[in-house]
Amino acid sequence: MNALPLLLIGLAMFAGGYFLYSKFLGNRVLKLDPSFRTPAHERQDGVDFVPTNKFVLWGHHFTSVAGAAPIVGPAIAVIWGWLPAFLWVTIGTVFFAGMHDLGALWASARNKGRSIGTLSGRYIGGRGARLFLVVIFLLLLMVIAAFAVVIKNLLISTPSAVIPAWGAVVVALLVGQAVYRFKMSLALVTVFGVAALYGLILLGDAFPVELPDPIMGMSPATFWIVALFLYAGIASLLPVWVLLQPRDYINGVQLFVGLGILFVSVALSAPTIVAPALNDAVPAGTPGLLPLLFVTVACGAISGFHGMVSSGTSSKQLDKETDARFVGYFGAVGEGMLALGAIIAATAGFRTLADWENVYQSFGDGGVGAFVTGGGQIVNSGLGLPASLSATVLATMAILFAATTMDTGVRLLRFVVQEAGDVAKVKINNGVATLVVLAVGMGLTFSQGAGGEGGLRIWPLFGTSNQLLASLTLCIVAIMLIRKRRNPLPALVPLVFVFTMAFWAAIVQLGNFWGDDWLLFAIDVVIIGAALWVAFEAVFAMRRASREPPEALDADATENAELKG
Repeated sequence: MNALPLLLIGLAMFAGGYFLYSKFLGNRVLKLDPSFRTPAHERQDGVDFVPTNKFVLWGHHFTSVAGAAPIVGPAIAVIWGWLPAFLWVTIGTVFFAGMHDLGALWASARNKGRSIGTLSGRYIGGRGARLFLVVIFLLLLMVIAAFAVVIKNLLISTPSAVIPAWGAVVVALLVGQAVYRFKMSLALVTVFGVAALYGLILLGDAFPVELPDPIMGMSPATFWIVALFLYAGIASLLPVWVLLQPRDYINGVQLFVGLGILFVSVALSAPTIVAPALNDAVPAGTPGLLPLLFVTVACGAISGFHGMVSSGTSSKQLDKETDARFVGYFGAVGEGMLALGAIIAATAGFRTLADWENVYQSFGDGGVGAFVTGGGQIVNSGLGLPASLSATVLATMAILFAATTMDTGVRLLRFVVQEAGDVAKVKINNGVATLVVLAVGMGLTFSQGAGGEGGLRIWPLFGTSNQLLASLTLCIVAIMLIRKRRNPLPALVPLVFVFTMAFWAAIVQLGNFWGDDWLLFAIDVVIIGAALWVAFEAVFAMRRASREPPEALDADATENAELKG
């Protein structure tokens, strides 16, 4: 089958979702109000709460949520065939992820920019909130540790990506100063910023950087991991407009250009999808498609991590409530487009079925490597770019996606540590909280060796915990809608489906871990127990909400006052 129809159908579905369904959600369900005073204005502090142009904020949100996971998940899931992954990515993005991301952003903005973990205390209950924080902490810990390893591997395997990956930090610092301090035109800054990033890609391709072994008494793998954690810690402490926001924005534009290069290459070369639509000859040991598809392809269809970004950083920068549709829903669409690109690259970027099967010899194979290799082949065929430069472009894309998610993850985990301190009646400042995050994150990453093998130690639980968190986030959105007597079905339908599949997958994994990996078994038990507890409390909270007098449309001020109490 030709890959071009797949690309066109996917893009048409995403366009329909944004222009039609998101408009319905914004106008009829959430009823976004342009006159509502957002937390960015109400609590403006120049550090975390900063009113932001919606295009800049979209860039931050998109690149924060679109880490390596929407590449890894789909590029692994095609082992069952390209059709199941394609259907879940497109349908899941339009009807599940869009509502989840937009709903979480709206819910947080209506509650002074508080995180989903904190909101669970108000809408579900105190015990549920404490359990919610446990799941969130574990999920963020998985993200920052695993992404540090993914980035380290790419920096070592693709040395031509080193200069553009780290040079992007300098470009971001300059963009932040140009936009906020010197008030330069955003369009002009964007053009020069993207041109600088692609200039760095050309420079990196010409001058690849391979570190000596040892370097400063460490192996290259250890050095890169330490450097990544130190960078993420510093970035999490700086005012959001200095580095995090401009880095995410300019990366978002550059990454969209990169996706455009991939999609144009597909249009010009019309590559053949060599992988089967439904693979009835999966390698031995491959788990069943149900329910594992829906947790393997987490980011790229729906992801609980997105709710943490929406409520952790994006809601604090929302200039107008109506911007939430562009930032939240279109951010989900951007990630869906990345997942679509990963599916095409991992199925049409190989010359023959035998070549594809040689990569997918067991479950878990493929991933970022298949995306970079397959995508590079497509770009080389479509645009005639040298194979090495094509690989550099795609490897840099993957690194920048993962890095922006990692530094946002450290910032979010810092918030979680501080929220946990509030529960324990202990005030934890930003510096101490960040040190705790770095110590725990690096401790896990180096727990099985100096090469960072421990970073992927608990990653097998990411899919299930991430999707369970997404369903619990949708619980909060649904409860808010019920209290306001608005239609909760757009939240309830994805909630029930995602929770069922994720809980089913968690039980399946529990059986796999039994007698084989007691640490993962124990953590899985904790996650299942916490999810069940919170789910039961959420059901009771929904029943209470349906019986209470309906809230007035301006009742959010009352809700915020109650939160203070």
